[in-house]
Amino acid sequence: MSDTATASTVGRAGAPISRRIPTRYLVLALIFIITALNYADRSSLSITGTSLQADLGFSSVQLGYIFSAFSWAYVLGQLPGGILLDRFGARRIYALSLALWTLVTAAISLVGLITTPVLVSVAIIFALRLLLGVFESPAFPANARVATAWFPTAERGRATAVFNSAQYFATALFAPLMGWITHQFGWRWVFVLLGVLGLVLAVVWLRWMDSPRQHPRVTPEELETISSGGGLVDLDAPTTGGQRARLDRRTIAKIFTTRPLWGVYLSQYAINALTYFFITWFPVYLLEGRGLSLLEVGFVAALPALCGFAGGLVGGFASDALLRRGHSLTFARKLPSVVGMVLATSIALCSITDSSALIVAIMTLAFFGKGIGSLGWAITTDLAPPQAASFVGSTMNAFGNVAGIVTPIVIGYTVQATGSFDVALWFVAAHGALALVGLAVMGTIKRIRFDD
Repeated sequence: MSDTATASTVGRAGAPISRRIPTRYLVLALIFIITALNYADRSSLSITGTSLQADLGFSSVQLGYIFSAFSWAYVLGQLPGGILLDRFGARRIYALSLALWTLVTAAISLVGLITTPVLVSVAIIFALRLLLGVFESPAFPANARVATAWFPTAERGRATAVFNSAQYFATALFAPLMGWITHQFGWRWVFVLLGVLGLVLAVVWLRWMDSPRQHPRVTPEELETISSGGGLVDLDAPTTGGQRARLDRRTIAKIFTTRPLWGVYLSQYAINALTYFFITWFPVYLLEGRGLSLLEVGFVAALPALCGFAGGLVGGFASDALLRRGHSLTFARKLPSVVGMVLATSIALCSITDSSALIVAIMTLAFFGKGIGSLGWAITTDLAPPQAASFVGSTMNAFGNVAGIVTPIVIGYTVQATGSFDVALWFVAAHGALALVGLAVMGTIKRIRFDD
């Protein structure tokens, strides 16, 4: 009997419980919502940045460094975050991470309430953004860990596409909202709202989430569907003392000498360069480079975001469909990735037109392609050895988010030196081609097992 067709079954305690929606889909919905808030938090300065800059007196270069601060700490926090996830599981570490990054986001609203020199305000926000990076570092590896445990291989492409597409949904939902709040009430209230939402989600996650085998809502049929399809249902199962085995040096050394993983690292870096342009300088480009108003920016920025969201779903669902039709895992993951990255390079065309409408159309196409090609997390869950699932995910995320350090700073200096965004757009577009190189380096996609 299919787990999706079961309208009523018997729960763990023997009581009849309605089962219309498989629990794994509710788990996916929850991590989608949390990830959308995650991206709203990290991209909040892209909407509020111009108002904050005017209020506190920051220069473009100072704003560029503030944009990059998140990624410095986010990158450094990846490996410790992955190790904590492998030892303690996603439930506790994700809840703690969510609560802490929410408090840091809310604290930004307090900067400048008391008159302070510009450099002091810069230093405080830079430090808060560093802490935000540290506390958010376990989030995406935790998402990948949850997908590995809760979804069979043939559904994992769409599962990772859904939570990865939350970044675009976050922009589509929160960019207009944050623009309106900034316009009506001031930039501080954006951070207050994000703080309240984050604390609510942290409580929901901690009270409801569990491993597939231990979750009271999971039926035997659904558990069998997940486990027989390649889901690692015991990945986060409770262990004595609440900890799991430590990673040994031999395993870590093998991870850093495995060619397919280096292909993932390179392609993820390239994809994230596109992401960080979008969540940092893109609204500023629309404001300063195209002359749009703040309210217009909030709504215009939502258009490419919506198409990026749609592209992410198309890429994930297409990949799983190819897999179900008998194509190899390598072909099913790489074909959408190649098509998407080719489309993403079209962002360079924005530098040769003065039409704002055409620029928005090109950006929309580029981010639709970027969404299609963003299968790095699916590929990581396909490759990672079970004993180091989160460590591999964190390593990939660390390399990928080096782009968050490089991209905002390079664009900041480029814009200040040239007075335009043309060179910056070519710089961003080149990363689409770099992602294709990473896919070539990757070779065959199959789960790496170091204990064979």
